[in-house]
Amino acid sequence: MGQLEFDLDDPRRTTDPGDLPSEITEWDQQAFARITSTRITPEQERWLVSPACSFPEQQSVLGIHWHPEFLPLDLIKERIRKVFPGSRLDLIIPTQHNAFLCMDGMAGVEVDCFSSEFNRKVQLLLHLREERLDRADRLISMVSHTFTYRSSQLQEYLATLVEPAWEGRLAEAAMQTGARGELVAFVRQQARKLRELIELNGSTTPPFMLRNKLVESYFNQLRAFCDDRFIDRAQIFLKAVKKAVKANFSNRYFYQTREMIEEARSQGAGIVIPHPEQFWPVLLADYDVDGFEVWNPQSREYTEFLIDFVKRRNLDRRLSRPLLVFMGDDTHMSEKVVDPRFRDPEKAEREVGLQPAWEDQAVRRVLQAAGFTRDGIIEEYRSRLS
Repeated sequence: MGQLEFDLDDPRRTTDPGDLPSEITEWDQQAFARITSTRITPEQERWLVSPACSFPEQQSVLGIHWHPEFLPLDLIKERIRKVFPGSRLDLIIPTQHNAFLCMDGMAGVEVDCFSSEFNRKVQLLLHLREERLDRADRLISMVSHTFTYRSSQLQEYLATLVEPAWEGRLAEAAMQTGARGELVAFVRQQARKLRELIELNGSTTPPFMLRNKLVESYFNQLRAFCDDRFIDRAQIFLKAVKKAVKANFSNRYFYQTREMIEEARSQGAGIVIPHPEQFWPVLLADYDVDGFEVWNPQSREYTEFLIDFVKRRNLDRRLSRPLLVFMGDDTHMSEKVVDPRFRDPEKAEREVGLQPAWEDQAVRRVLQAAGFTRDGIIEEYRSRLS
């Protein structure tokens, strides 16, 4: 995702979206190349390795739910060292969406599955030693299939924006967001161009860049010509459409959760269920997992309840391998190299290993009662992965 290359104060900018051509231009091709590039500029590298905050007093770092995306791991590690210069104990494993990634001898992935027993998509964090991937062909194939299928959601998203068959979704999104006819027409026209750009360039585009966020990035590029407030309204409308697409996306082609767990276990993987409150029945499913994520920046309302749930489950079952509690920062590193004017403030403040709930007094009391500490979780989970 290259840096935006235009001047927001350029007098050539127009507030009339109808002035934009309906056919693909050289500018469109260049814009598509920018937003699908995995190269970063020197300025973006500086942003990446220059965190705005530092926590020298934090001596242990747990990072088992975060997404490097297309950014170099060596630069990410430099950033983490700067955020936590006093760390003496850590467990940091990247978890790319539906694609294994390795760092410092460990491999991780966040994979989508389907739990037919309660009819919900479920996500799993899988972690294992890198050398185990050498004999994990079926697990790798399952994850690869999931990546390919999950990536097809972008095509459904664009089809919803472009094709008449999905006008009902657009009408509902327009009603929810107050989008007027001219805005909807503009979005549909530009989405049609984006779909054509993907057809023209998809074979040479890194597969990872063909995801839902591409739509947001393309419309941000259109700020070169359109008033910011108009594009802001378009983004609100697009977000509502995307939400509808995700809610209706078929789960039938995901692997069953139990099947994914069984294959991962056969390769010695550790398994954590992230943000379980997004699919509550998973707490009753009795899956063979190492633990549950009880906090992350978008799932923090039920932290104390989830810790207590894990405590009670361990007391009831007397498991030989007790369930553990984890916290995940859910950092998406590409947000660090977005032009500061267009960053999502909530996502931009996330850092790998930054989980304030460990220090929250109320949460600490519940953790202490359950016998959990961050150091203890790091040491126990690392031992299991060995």
